[in-house]
Amino acid sequence: MDLRSLRYFVAVAEERHFGRAAARLHMTQPPLSRAIRHLEADLGALLLHRSPTGVTLTAAGAALYDEARALLEQAERVRGRVAAAAGDATLTIGTVADSAEQAGARLAAAFRRRHPGVRVRVREADFTDPTTGLRAGLVDVAITRAPFDDTGITTHPLRTDPMGVVLRADDPLARRETLRLSDLADRPWFRLPDGVDPVWCAYWNAVTPGGELRDGPVVRTVHECLQAVLWNGTVGLAPAAHALPEGLTSVPLADMPPSRLVVAWNSDDVNPLVRSFTQIAAAVYRSATREPAQT
Repeated sequence: MDLRSLRYFVAVAEERHFGRAAARLHMTQPPLSRAIRHLEADLGALLLHRSPTGVTLTAAGAALYDEARALLEQAERVRGRVAAAAGDATLTIGTVADSAEQAGARLAAAFRRRHPGVRVRVREADFTDPTTGLRAGLVDVAITRAPFDDTGITTHPLRTDPMGVVLRADDPLARRETLRLSDLADRPWFRLPDGVDPVWCAYWNAVTPGGELRDGPVVRTVHECLQAVLWNGTVGLAPAAHALPEGLTSVPLADMPPSRLVVAWNSDDVNPLVRSFTQIAAAVYRSATREPAQT
């Protein structure tokens, strides 16, 4: 029994499904299944009840899950202390646009509990770099929004948000319950600067059916985009739950693909603090999505 096997088991136990766990671990399902079978053979106990719809924990599996979580957390604390002793006790987190707020107090608190001696720096990037400085080596890990060119970058989804059209509150279209891109065909649309990641640009600029970018003012920040809507009636985009300033409103956009909030890091990065941060972020957001809505 080793830490990797325990990490695999915890992923399956939390996802309740081998396929989802494999995706979370960035591996294929067959080696994950083999690793769990080897772990069961090593411990001499059945850990999971398998079915076509997923898995459930046996009594032995439930007992192992609690112990495995504790062992993995202790291992991450050890890695953090070793990194601190080696003089590498700083983690730089990149954020873009509204993802700065999404990092939130809960994630910060969870990371501080695990790594109380690590200094954290936060670098907020504008719309021109969805990787927030990962490729340039300016940050160690990023909380950002997909899609973007992820060559050489590994991402893990944290949350999926439906998109909304940002309009002035007095705009006639603001009274609609939902909108489609065709409803906005004659409206000016914000644009991103030349040279920006084309995958990222195509998503936020809502490429027309003919493959052309929509025309409108060039913006670099969320604030610039919202001000263009407020002053000039430009169409804006934002996750539907995004808080908006007075005078603006959001209408759900039915045919716009949702926006994925992700944690991202360079694929060849072996920094244990990066690994720990990504695991903590995944756990925090997974817990948040399972909590009942507040009334």
